[in-house]
Formats: sequence, structure tokens, C-alpha cells
Amino acid sequence: MPGFCFFLFLLLASHITTSHSADTLTSSQILGTNETLVSPNQVFALCFFPGTNSTWYLGIRYNNIKDSTVVWVANRDNPLQNSTGFLKIGDSGNMLLTDSSKKAVWSSNETKAKNPMLQLLNTGNLVLREENITDPTKYVWQSFDYPTDTLLPGMKMGWNLDTGVEKHLTSWTTTGRDPSSGDVSFKIETRGVPEIFLRKDNNITYRSGPWNGERFSGVPEMEPDTDSITFNFSYDKHGVYYSFSIGNPSILSRLVVTWDGQLERLTWVPSSGTWTTFWFAPKDQCDDYRACGPNGVCDSNASPVCTCVRGFKPRNVAAWSLRDGSDGCVRETELDCGSDGFVKVENVKLPETSNVFANRSMSLRECQSLCRRNCSCMGYANIEVSEGGRGCVMWPGQLFDIRKYPAGGQDLYVRLAASDLDDVGSAGGSQSHKTSHVGEAVGITISAAVIILGLVLIFWKRRKLLSTSNVKTAPRGSFHRSRDLLTSEGMFSTNRENSGERSMNDIELPMFDFNTITMATNNFSEENKLGQGGFGIVYRGRLMEGQDIAVKRLSKNSGQGVDEFKNEVKLIVRLQHRNLVRLFGCCVEMDEKLLVYEYMENRSLDSILFDKARKPTLDWKRRFNIICGIARGLLYLHHDSRFRIIHRDLKASNILLDSEMNPKISDFGMARLFASNQTEANTLRVVGTYGYMSPEYAMDGNFSVKSDVFSFGVLVLEIITGKKNRGFYYANDDMNLLGNAWRKWRDGSALELIDSSIGDSYSPSEVLRCIHVGLLCVQERAEDRPTMPSVMLMLSSESALMPQPRNPGFSIGKNPAETDSSSSKQDEWSVNQVTVTLLDAR
Repeated sequence: MPGFCFFLFLLLASHITTSHSADTLTSSQILGTNETLVSPNQVFALCFFPGTNSTWYLGIRYNNIKDSTVVWVANRDNPLQNSTGFLKIGDSGNMLLTDSSKKAVWSSNETKAKNPMLQLLNTGNLVLREENITDPTKYVWQSFDYPTDTLLPGMKMGWNLDTGVEKHLTSWTTTGRDPSSGDVSFKIETRGVPEIFLRKDNNITYRSGPWNGERFSGVPEMEPDTDSITFNFSYDKHGVYYSFSIGNPSILSRLVVTWDGQLERLTWVPSSGTWTTFWFAPKDQCDDYRACGPNGVCDSNASPVCTCVRGFKPRNVAAWSLRDGSDGCVRETELDCGSDGFVKVENVKLPETSNVFANRSMSLRECQSLCRRNCSCMGYANIEVSEGGRGCVMWPGQLFDIRKYPAGGQDLYVRLAASDLDDVGSAGGSQSHKTSHVGEAVGITISAAVIILGLVLIFWKRRKLLSTSNVKTAPRGSFHRSRDLLTSEGMFSTNRENSGERSMNDIELPMFDFNTITMATNNFSEENKLGQGGFGIVYRGRLMEGQDIAVKRLSKNSGQGVDEFKNEVKLIVRLQHRNLVRLFGCCVEMDEKLLVYEYMENRSLDSILFDKARKPTLDWKRRFNIICGIARGLLYLHHDSRFRIIHRDLKASNILLDSEMNPKISDFGMARLFASNQTEANTLRVVGTYGYMSPEYAMDGNFSVKSDVFSFGVLVLEIITGKKNRGFYYANDDMNLLGNAWRKWRDGSALELIDSSIGDSYSPSEVLRCIHVGLLCVQERAEDRPTMPSVMLMLSSESALMPQPRNPGFSIGKNPAETDSSSSKQDEWSVNQVTVTLLDAR
């Protein structure tokens, strides 16, 4: 491991001065490259250390052990180019690292601290706080919020689901002296039942298994109180976090991700002066992700290591005989939902839980009953093993990455055809549910007639109900999944044989049947209509449980085909942020394609902003909050989510408002997924809306995060003025919002732009800052526009430096008479051999 710090300076005579060994640094002090901060217990030190090619870094290391292991690096991706550097508290209440020329190399976020102080705590946490405040909840900044490759006791990794901010471990580039971000990461997956994945080059290499209340399912050796260590895992609607704590402060322990793809928990042994590996992964073939493919079980004590769950057989017999089980297993007998049973597979790491149904209040018996009734359920288990087991997790499809243990692990119940349950035997420790089979058979036979008769009556009543035109309220219909399934983090796949569209098996989320949505929306009645766009109509609905929903029904001749529909579903189910609309499920039957969203009480932003009667409800405080909320959502899409996503159709009608006027970005049908290192792409089919498309996208089909920034800038100016940007075709500036805003900005009369309905309830400096940001975002050249992190900084800080905007991109030159902004239509034209589809549905 790298390290060295202060004692290395003894080898560099030109840099030797007295060490600063206090644990604090005030706003009047500077920490140089030959000085350190040392925690009060003398365990940790903050200092500069050398990297490769004469570079230098600022980091935290263990202070009194000989290898000086570094546990955190401030400027890991922005090294000093020589051994001269300075750390101080900046004028903006932030940590500021500068080089010999006083140029900023790294800084923490700006704060409003009046008397900031930097302190290195006994835990190894570097905190920035007010001088007279020691409450940990009031630290204005802390290194524990920005982990590098090491998790220390008390440090959390995971997700804040309210803000979308995620903390994970990322390896160094090499094991030597290069702490820059490597290609190995360790991250918590929040969907389904939380578990942690180790990735290399974005490919999963190891999975911890879901948290079962005591340990991770795939780490049976993770015993509490080992070395006085306690493992902590918290999970609620606000966040998902993992940490560990140590009761004995003399024990030094850390969890680290190595550059070569290992996860290790190490403990310092003073007697030998070395770090001892207490646990590591992956440690054998069965720790390799999906080593035995779908429905396969890996057992490192067996030969060969891969076996099939009882009732399954190898998919590729030839490869299996060569001890390659990656193709996995397939069923020996097809299922028959009414007579299927379950086989118990004991002592296993539960299958991957990213796409499951989970309910923490159900018992195992209730879980079995629900799984038996749901034909798409392929297996179930308890979520937690404590107190005899509780909670329900159900798998809707194939079972991936199961591992067998001699002891520990959990019990998994796998659905099998009745004929495969007849023989007593086990595969991977399996036992069949044979108790009371005769009684069950008799019960099933007796009740089958009753069920069939009931279904006939229900079907007849539904037909009668749907044919009745004078029904005014949504009836309490039959929903083919429980509400728990819809509102949980669980997601199901389904197969609709009667669908006229492409198979939707690869979409993993709850599926509604068409009759349920028909009843919820009162047969798509006119009074339930919320709005209409270029791709269809949105209706309000109410499920039989009383939950309000919004249903987007794509028109049959819509320009949004199944590809865009599937794109929207696949993208939005992966996203979790308070400023993004939540998708509950979808429906694909015959030629119908419907999306079911959370209901937003105040509908879309354009329905208020451009309505003379309703716009006065949007005072300046609400408008500013809406601007900042949209910015946070876009920042998450571009930079903070697991995937970089370009929305491509950001506009007022795609911003929904909840009961408190909080904004949520919606409609991801046109969105595109980018690789983490991808900055732009090109398309021959430009899809967007009049007035919101950036010049480079409209003219050449080039889109990037900067094309979304342009759309955001248009939105900002619309929110301030209460006026629509009529498109980029008007030569007259007064007819074009961007042109008018640009002219008034240059004339020094920008405040004249503000919507008169706001009254005098605004801060002039705040409005001017927002106009400034809007104009920076709509600059003609993409490279001149700011990124969303810069936008957030400018919006949130009155002291942020802001460049002067340049000419906006707003004029292509089309006769105004050719544009009817009040109509909802789809217009196609060609620019530079690029097909442009403009959706004027606002």
C-alpha cells in the first residue's frame, strides 16, 4: 500500500521543517507539505505523500504503524505536480488545496460557516465545523461522506434516497503509489432486497447476497461480535447504508477494495507488525458471479462444483461435462400453475434480488400462499432469519448466483411441477414439500369448480360494467397483483401471449392487466382526462385499494412505438430520486401500451405556468424551488445516478408537480443511456419539442448533457417570465423568449422579464442570478454552456463566479405563419440529412 507521509520527508532534505502535530486547523492557519494534523488518540494523521511521476497527494493515514497505510485521499484524481502544496480554509468556508503557484487543485463544497475549523477526529474522520459546535450532525463537511478505497469503522456506504447521493468504495489505480480512481468498485444495490456488488470495468464479479437481518446471505462467516465488531445495516424509505463498528478501540480494522479486484477486511496485528486478512472475496470459483448460470447451484465442496436445483437439468450437457456450468439449468417438466409445489434448498446464498417482490411484514406461510397464487413466482424465501424468520421475497424469473454452504446461508423454496416433487431426494440439500399432498389434492379438486364458477361470474360482471356508460366513479376492481407488489421495490416480469407488440419479458416491473386500468380510470372517461400530448392521453385513476395513479395511454397511431415505450420503462425503473417521477408499472395487451405513474396532484408545470388564472399561485419562492428541483433531478441523471442519462425532451409539460409544488421530471421515452466515459452521441432521428432543442441537436443530430442543459435554460426563462418560448423560428426578438431575454440582459433591464403575476414577493438578486444561469445554459455553442454541477453551484451560492453569457441559440429562420404553437401535432422536416420530429404538444 502507498503511504509514507512525514517520514519520507526525512529523505527530502529540501523540505524539512517543524511538523504541525495538532488535530485542528483554523481559518488563519495553513498546512504545508511538510506538516501534519494528528488525531488526539495519535492513530491517524493528515499529511501530504508522494505518488508516481513526482506527483503529490493529500490524505489520511495510520500514524503509528510502519507501513503508514493511507485510508483516504482528498485530491486522488487531481495530484499536485511537485512537492509544494498548501491546505487552508477558503473564503467560502471550504477546504482549499493549492499548489506552489497558489492555483486551486482541489476543494470541498462551499459552506456558510462563519468561523470554520478543520479537525481530524479519533475515528479518522476529517471534519469541517463551526469552532464552537461539536455536534456530529452539524458538521458542514466530512471526509466520511467521500470514501475512496477504504471503509473505516463508523463510516457509512450506501444511498440517501431523498437526495439520490450515493457513497461507495473505488479502488486505487495500482497497488503502488497511484491513488487515482481505479476500475474496481463496491456498491450497494437498492432495488429488491439490498445487497452489495463488486464490479471491475463495470462488470459484476462478486455479490454479497441480500442482507438477512444478521449478515449478508453470501457471507456466512460474518458473525457479529467477532473481534468486538458489530455489523450495521439500515434500510428505510430515506436511505440504505452499511457500516461496521468496533467495541475495542485498540483494534485497527478496515475494509478495502484492492486495485486487482479483491474485497478484503484487514486487522492490524501489533505483535507481528502486519495486516492480517480476516476475510476476503471472491475467494473461490463459487464466489464468481453467476458461476453456474441460471437455476444452477455452486458448491465448492462438490466435484464438479456446479449442480442443478432439483427438477432442473443442464442446459448445455456438453459444456457441463467439461465442468463449464455458465449456461445453467432448465426445467425438466413444464409448470402447471394450479398443481405446482415447492422444493426446499437449504443453506444457500439467496439468488440475486435486484428484480424481486419484497414485503417485510409477511410471514413465510403468507409468502408461500402468495407465490403459489402468482404463476410468475418461481421461488420464495424469508427476508430475515432472526426470530425464526420473517418477511417475504419472491423471484419472478430465473434464479441466478445461488451458492451452497455446509452450514449457514438460508432456505430457498423453488417452484416445481408436481411430477418433479414425487420422488424423495435432494439436489444441493433440497427437500420437497410433500406434507399433506393428498389433502391438498382433494382440496384443490373440490375448490376448482368453485373458483371456475366465481371467475365466470366476475368476468360477466366486468363485461357488464364496462358496457355501462353512466358510471361516474371508478369501481373497486380486481387488481391482479397485490398493492404490496406495486408499491414495494420489487419488480416482476410477465409474458402476454395476446400482445400485439414485441415480447415484454425483458421489462422487469409490475404488470397491470388492462381490465384493472380500465376500471381504475372509469373506462378512460373524459372527466378523468388529465392532459394530452404528442404520444397519447394521460388519465387519472384510482386502484381498488384507494391509491391514486396517473395512466399514460399511448395512442395507437402514436409516434412512440414499442421501442420508445420499453426505453422509458427500462430507464425509469432504474432511477431513484425525489425529483424524478415514480413509475408503478405498465400494461401491454393487444395493441394497448400504458404506463402507470404516481399521481401528481398539481399536474404538469405548463398547466399552471401558462394559465392566466392559475399562474398567480406560483410565487417567486415556489418558482425558485421548482428551478432548483429540476436542476437536482437533471444533475442526478447526468452525474449522480448509476447510469448517465440524457433526457432529450425536457420541457414544461414533462415537469410534474406534487401537492406541495415539488417538481418531478417525467417522460423518459426519448431518453438515452450513456456510458460513464461517453460525452456525446449522434442520431439521424432528432426527436424533441419546438423551442427546447439545442442548435447542435436540431441541426446535426448531436446530443449530450449540454443539449439537456439548453432545454433546462429555456425552462428557467419560461418559469421566470411565465411565457412560452415560441420556437426558434421567429426573427422578431419580442416573439422569441430567448432573443428577448438576451436583449434585455444586454440593456441592463433584465428584471423587466419577470412575470407580473409574481408581484413584489421576489429577491431581485435571486431573479437576476436565475436569468444569468438561464442565459448561460442557452448559449449557442454547446462548449460554452455549464454542466449541471456548475449550474447547481451558481443557483445555490450568491458568491459563485459566473461568466458573462454569449449569444443564445434561437434563430433558424422559419416563417412564423408556418407554426401553430397552440396545436398538438407532429411535424417532420430535414436539416443536414437529419430527420427531425418536432413534437409540439405542450
